[in-house]
Amino acid sequence: MASLQHIRRRIASVKNTQKITKAMKLVSASKLRRAQERILTARPYAKKMAEVLGALGARTNREYHPLLQKRPVKKIEMIILTSDRGLCGGFNTNILRRAMESLKELRTRTPGITLNVIGRKGRDFFKRRDLPIRKEWTGISDRVQYDHAAQIGKEAIAAYLNGTFDELYMVYGEFRSAIQTRIVTEKIFPIGDFQQEGIEIEGSFIYEPEEEEVLETLLPRYVEVQIFRGLLESAASEQGSRMMAMDSATRNAKDVIHKLTLVYNKTRQAAITKELMDIVGGAEALK
Repeated sequence: MASLQHIRRRIASVKNTQKITKAMKLVSASKLRRAQERILTARPYAKKMAEVLGALGARTNREYHPLLQKRPVKKIEMIILTSDRGLCGGFNTNILRRAMESLKELRTRTPGITLNVIGRKGRDFFKRRDLPIRKEWTGISDRVQYDHAAQIGKEAIAAYLNGTFDELYMVYGEFRSAIQTRIVTEKIFPIGDFQQEGIEIEGSFIYEPEEEEVLETLLPRYVEVQIFRGLLESAASEQGSRMMAMDSATRNAKDVIHKLTLVYNKTRQAAITKELMDIVGGAEALK
């Protein structure tokens, strides 16, 4: 049986852990509110841009711009969005599981697949499995800025135009709520149909300059916006998962403290009873 001192140390240790997990929950809740506000702002912008490009695409030959052209698929790349830090429940596990499933499915089409990994957790996961990482980005998930998406988007566009790959997919966690994240595999290149579900183009537009010039300017921006939205969705999902994980850890710590306290009281009671019996036995021996 453990000594009273050992049990007291365990109770103190669990209490310290409980304070940390509670503080991390509060921090994640604060970050989640900010991330959720940014998501609610970015989604309508991305939807409206798709609507404008849909109107342009209907008036323009798809072969005009290389980002719209479909070509024989010999090489494929996947952008995989994970976090830089752990302690966020099954967030990274679910994304990496979906990425491996998508990777297996895409390999039935072509063996030439490379990875563009965002986040230390994803980078370490794929490095351990010796999978080909063409590009890696870290230190983004905690401080997502549009400049990050622009840098990733410009690099991806340049690689696509140079023939590094023929299709590009993005795997990320789409934020639904603090307790729900939907893992999405989204096709980025070649840019497909902008007429998304729920988007209706009404009326006609007059473009100045010509439609082709506007399209050439908006297409790269559209790619950057989609990547930026993915980064924001992933950041919000990470904070939601971490908040729930820390809440669960805090409640589990409370249960452990309760159980250890019962063990401590029983052990203390047994020690007191033993001492009383020794005193009584000694007194009887003196008679």
